[in-house]
Amino acid sequence: MQQRLQQARVALEHACDAIDRPIHVMEVCGTHTVAIFRHGIRSILPPGIKLLSGPGCPVCVTDQSYIDAALSLAERDDIILATYGDMLRVPGERESLETCQGVAEVRVVLSSDDALQLARQYPDKTVVFLAVGFETTTPATAVVVQDAARLGLENFCVMCSHKTVIPAIEALLSQKNDRIDAFLCPGHVSVIIGAEAYRPVVEDFGRPCVVAGFEAIQILEGLAAIAQDLVAGKPQLRNQYGAVVTPDGNPAARAIIDEYFEACDGIWRGIGVIPGSGLKLRDKYQQFDGFARFGLSETVSDKAARGCRCGEVLCGLIDPSDCGLFGKACNPQHPIGPCMVSSEGACAAWFKYGRHGHE
Repeated sequence: MQQRLQQARVALEHACDAIDRPIHVMEVCGTHTVAIFRHGIRSILPPGIKLLSGPGCPVCVTDQSYIDAALSLAERDDIILATYGDMLRVPGERESLETCQGVAEVRVVLSSDDALQLARQYPDKTVVFLAVGFETTTPATAVVVQDAARLGLENFCVMCSHKTVIPAIEALLSQKNDRIDAFLCPGHVSVIIGAEAYRPVVEDFGRPCVVAGFEAIQILEGLAAIAQDLVAGKPQLRNQYGAVVTPDGNPAARAIIDEYFEACDGIWRGIGVIPGSGLKLRDKYQQFDGFARFGLSETVSDKAARGCRCGEVLCGLIDPSDCGLFGKACNPQHPIGPCMVSSEGACAAWFKYGRHGHE
């Protein structure tokens, strides 16, 4: 293993030396951001390569208006809001799910099925499951909608804020973010969508893409492959996570997503509307759509906390430490922006593992 690590590091150094400009690689996934810090990878990278954080943290990209829509139900005593724990502190315009717990019945669940069981346990209340995440968690939401329909649970619904990764990557490049030279693609999402899903990014935008796992060797070898492709001027799609990720992904998971969801415009905090990047329940399952049931909607919020630059961090335009609030007014104990809330948020990772990023 040590020999492979050294070989990958040397290959990366040689490739960077052969390019007369800095190489900017976006690690799309928040889990990659944390893994890179945890393994100390930033500290051993050659000066010619810089890593950019991307919009791959589902908590971070959940728009403020989604939180506000959920909070609009908070004072109703006939509703239970069921949410994953890392959503509690995501800021809305005035408060969060955590700060409204005194007046709202907010339950933290570990899975979508836990939310469904709450509906069975409390038939006199409507359980609203806050369904967020990328393709990794979407199949589980589809399964509970399937189960709710089968069981006839009319007191269960989901507020869907699931998003898809490929349209976000393409949107970043379409906005002419020339800073991004290549992508380290997310391992978990790729298990579902497959490595071939990134083919258009390579062919249409000329950016190398490497699907990588979360071990140091997988990440370093992925970065070395990217640098070598850039030297050769031949962008390629590579799968360094072949033990888990197949070319076509998980057919069963993709099928159940397609059965219950259809694409819609998605609202990304700090980025705005990305066409076709969201998912909503199909019309035949609308009785389980919390937005439709309660007449709610999401709109692009323009009321983010003054000085918060999470949107620029999510686009790879700045590092977290470039934000004037970072580590001062905004910290894990008192997060102002969503990138400091989630354990996989770029700002939280930079704060925990090294405020200067070891660049």
